Amino acid sequence: MRIRSIEAADREFFIDRCHAFYKTPACDHEIPQQNAERTFELLLHGTPYADCLIAEDENGQPCAYCLLALTWSNEAGGLCVWLEEIMVDDELRGKGIGSRLIAAVHEKYNTAARYRLEVTESNVRASALYHMLGFEDLEYRQMILDTPPLG
Repeated sequence: MRIRSIEAADREFFIDRCHAFYKTPACDHEIPQQNAERTFELLLHGTPYADCLIAEDENGQPCAYCLLALTWSNEAGGLCVWLEEIMVDDELRGKGIGSRLIAAVHEKYNTAARYRLEVTESNVRASALYHMLGFEDLEYRQMILDTPPLG
């Protein structure tokens, strides 16, 4: 298995799996088609705010991705790497791919002060993995305010 940065050839895979991700127990709602497309274009053309790692199977085919959001955290005193989305193809779940993606994030962003993610209550398997990897539960309650998309 190889883990690498996202490439132009990953467009169909990324957009398809993004929509699949938002239909899993990891999420409580879906996203508009254009969100995944805009994110892909942003990733491809470079941004200091996001990154995406792709896992390839033994045949060199993409089988998982990890979408990252990069922010500064005053609370943590440095770079905070948000693991926004981790999506592994159904038939490959439970084979250590998620763990390897997270290890690759740690390796690539080894100076980060904090790694952070969200997990739904219903996503028990993912929660168990994250605890095993050292993530701790927070007592924070998340709140959002969505605004209309620009342009």
